[in-house]
Amino acid sequence: MNHFDLGRVGIWTGVLDTVPSAEAQEIAGRLEALGFPTLWIPETIGRDPFITATRLLSATSTLKIATGIANIYARDALTMANTQRSLEEAFPGRFLLGLGVSHEHLVDRVRHHDYSKPYSRMVSYLDEMDAALFMAVGPQQRPATVLAALGPKMLRLSADKADGAHPYFVPVEHTAQAREIIGPDAILAPEQMVVLDTDRSRALETARKGMAIYLRAPNYVNNLKRYGFTDDDVADGGSERLVDAIVATGDVAAIAKRVDDHFAAGANHVCVQVLTENFTDVPEGAWRDLASALS
Repeated sequence: MNHFDLGRVGIWTGVLDTVPSAEAQEIAGRLEALGFPTLWIPETIGRDPFITATRLLSATSTLKIATGIANIYARDALTMANTQRSLEEAFPGRFLLGLGVSHEHLVDRVRHHDYSKPYSRMVSYLDEMDAALFMAVGPQQRPATVLAALGPKMLRLSADKADGAHPYFVPVEHTAQAREIIGPDAILAPEQMVVLDTDRSRALETARKGMAIYLRAPNYVNNLKRYGFTDDDVADGGSERLVDAIVATGDVAAIAKRVDDHFAAGANHVCVQVLTENFTDVPEGAWRDLASALS
């Protein structure tokens, strides 16, 4: 199992796709200056995350970049493995590959691939990555890799064939169960949505806007039901109980407490995603406010 030092608390954001690439580099530099050790970026239908990672790594000196997550259906295993190795050679110890199977609608309907056996595909994909030829300067073995993992099978796989898990859209209870499943040594880096707003009704509204797209994804909904949430909780933007389980709201102290709860449950890194009223808003004020409290 590879070791990768993510630091204590990182930032997870998809907002960099909403600004020009040069501005994204400047934002990464400011996050680095605030003391955040790791920046997590997604892959959906925006920029190629490896091009973005290369630009962000080039514009910073210590900031680590992690994909949360790169879609295994977007490129074959050899391409994925050798892209990962190329980034490790160019920026040693500063790039963490997060891999995932994504969701049926994004794979079947958007990418026109077969999503019928996502777990089996991940197993074979990791084997193919390990067997990939790499005839260039750089590591011959696969560097550190984490998997987007929710259910027990994928969590076990994340420890058995990768270096840990990056759960997304999960309550603290999931972190505790995940640590039990993956053991003491694997990386466990859950994502935590937050709304830095002490106006309760406004914070709940912002949280529900941020949650809406995920409550339409069966993978996330099915996982929530493992923790006692029901169809009624998922309906109408999410019950208040569900919102509070997924999104930490309130002042800096409330956000810090939720992060600490994940650490107490077994996380060794938490990536915080600040939700805003408009998804295109860059939450630099909130990042500044959280930086010292979460370091």
